[in-house]
Amino acid sequence: MKFRPAHGIHSLRGKLTLANVALLAIGIVAATAVSVMGMRYYLLDQIDTELIKNRDSLGGSQLTLRQIDSLSAMSFVRDRLVPEDRDEDQDDRTTETVFAAVDQRGEPVEILGFAPTGTQRALAKAAGDPGALAADSEPHDLTLGGSPYRATAARLGDGSYALMAAPTDVLHQGVAKAVKLDLAIGSLLLALLACLTMFSVRRRMRPLEDMVETSSAIAEGDLTRRVPSSREATLEVEQLRVALNTMLHQVESAYRTRERSAAQLRSFVADASHELRTPLSAIRGYLQLYDKGMLSDPDERKRAWGRVLAETDRMGRLVDELLTLARLDQQPELRFRNVDLSRLVREAAEDLRVQQPDRPVEVAAEGSLLVRADESGLRQVLGNLVGNVRTHTPADVPVRLGVERADGVVRLCVADEGPGLPADDAARVFDRFFRTGGGAGSGLGLAIVQGVIRAHGGEVAVRTAPGEGLAVTVTLPGRAGVPS
Repeated sequence: MKFRPAHGIHSLRGKLTLANVALLAIGIVAATAVSVMGMRYYLLDQIDTELIKNRDSLGGSQLTLRQIDSLSAMSFVRDRLVPEDRDEDQDDRTTETVFAAVDQRGEPVEILGFAPTGTQRALAKAAGDPGALAADSEPHDLTLGGSPYRATAARLGDGSYALMAAPTDVLHQGVAKAVKLDLAIGSLLLALLACLTMFSVRRRMRPLEDMVETSSAIAEGDLTRRVPSSREATLEVEQLRVALNTMLHQVESAYRTRERSAAQLRSFVADASHELRTPLSAIRGYLQLYDKGMLSDPDERKRAWGRVLAETDRMGRLVDELLTLARLDQQPELRFRNVDLSRLVREAAEDLRVQQPDRPVEVAAEGSLLVRADESGLRQVLGNLVGNVRTHTPADVPVRLGVERADGVVRLCVADEGPGLPADDAARVFDRFFRTGGGAGSGLGLAIVQGVIRAHGGEVAVRTAPGEGLAVTVTLPGRAGVPS
């Protein structure tokens, strides 16, 4: 099943976009609220300052209504207290500052011979107690004709009051326009931010989508897929990519190793069955001949008995070698102690001279060379290497056994001057049951050598070529102590 990147509010891309838009929206709302409040406070402060200035001017003069009425020469008072247009409807819709004169009870009175207009009466009615309004240091909010005003009062010298009200509808209209403009610009910014965020997040999350696609391909069986690098990846994403590729490499290696091990196991079981079937078939055949009385001649019985014993020995050796390999596969606990490897090499050379007196044997193992190892395992290694030479080379072919310590390791080499092996066979000499050209033996000798040396923490290498002989080099850790 192939995974596809999720889109919308449930995807990481959608959530990041929503978070950015929400944060910007909160910022825009907060900035708009602060700016609107500041603008409203500033404009109201201007209106209140003008009203308080006029109130203080009238209140400080201590003029009476009679004096104001008689001092017609005071044009600035006339201009403020008497509207130029006497139309009733026009007075009600005025947007200028409204002035009205009231007595101590708050009733509007005539001034300069003109009766109070409708607007002035409405101001007197909305103001209520003129004394309280004059005593307050700040103007009050009130409504005239459905429009908002700021009003204050000044006490005159005869105890009457002059009411003053300035309209604030222009202020509210300006604030409303500012809010609409801020919201329009904010909405445009939000839309622009959403688009930019979606584009940026999509580009930044492309490596993650590549990881999803790679994981899907691997789940479908393509173990060679890897997450490609990105030029715009962040540090964390790049670290994740490297870690994921490393993990995928390990998974692929483990899978290949498991497949190879399974194939080797199948081949091993098949080869073991074949090798065991051959001696068993021979033994069964001779026993059937004996059971049917077909071996009447004593010499024939003796020869058949010898063949049965030989096949039994061969099968026993094969079973012992298989058990040895099985124990090595289970990583047994070896008995490590200081072993004189030079002595073991000399003893193996003496055994070979006894078995094949005509073979020239050269030994380079003078003195004592101690190595921390399992003595029985090293004896088996030397026995298999020498037996390999004895079995696969003519009896007059020279062989050289040598051991040395160099570069912190111990090297054991068994080399012959036999026919050698081609490159394809040399690459398989450590495979179990591998035999060149139908040669003798079970094909497990070098496999056991490799298993024992690896259990010691060492390595085995082969150097050969057709006509140049075969040299097997064993490398062991040179320091004392049990290898890890």
